Amino acid sequence: MYKISEELAVLGIERIKGFPVEGFVRGEGPRNPALMLVGEAPGENEVETGIPFTGRAGKELMASLASIGLSREDVYITSAVRSRPYKWGEKKERNGEIVKRKYNRAPSKKEVIAHAPILDTEIRDIHPPIIVTLGNVGLQRLVGPQAKVTQLHGTLMETPILIWNEKTKAFESSETNYHVFPTFHPASVFYNPPVRVHKEEDWRKLGELLRTKK
Repeated sequence: MYKISEELAVLGIERIKGFPVEGFVRGEGPRNPALMLVGEAPGENEVETGIPFTGRAGKELMASLASIGLSREDVYITSAVRSRPYKWGEKKERNGEIVKRKYNRAPSKKEVIAHAPILDTEIRDIHPPIIVTLGNVGLQRLVGPQAKVTQLHGTLMETPILIWNEKTKAFESSETNYHVFPTFHPASVFYNPPVRVHKEEDWRKLGELLRTKK
């Protein structure tokens, strides 16, 4: 199993202080995985368990992995941001009472930058054969803001990826190319059901790619 160092985890927690986020969830998986999966950020369930993709989206992701003969133990799961970004909202209880609660939100660019050194280190140390990005946040973190999952999903890209340079305070392209396979975030099927057909076709293609690589 691969884990980031305690020093890097502490740095990540320190760098994101002051942002409306909570918790810290490490990436998880073997040092030589079949795939690296890059999501967006932990949600409420992940912060509680300390394990990436353990909520409803996690079950959807596990089903996608199973469809190509893989399980959680075969892949390394991480995300662009390691803490849960939240926003306050109101919810009406069954008794009619209005209560304030935290809701998940997409991470900001500054939050992505705060945890950029963690993802950079994971990719450098593991050097995965294929990086599967789940949704736009993970895709744009690695390929750039112009990338859109709706346009690129289901295609295997051989491309440099973006690495954070703390000295220049900017993302720079890696010297080596990586194989990046964009697909939809597992949670997208809950609020946009027609996406499921595309997502399942993407995973079918990914399964074929893995079989041809063997």
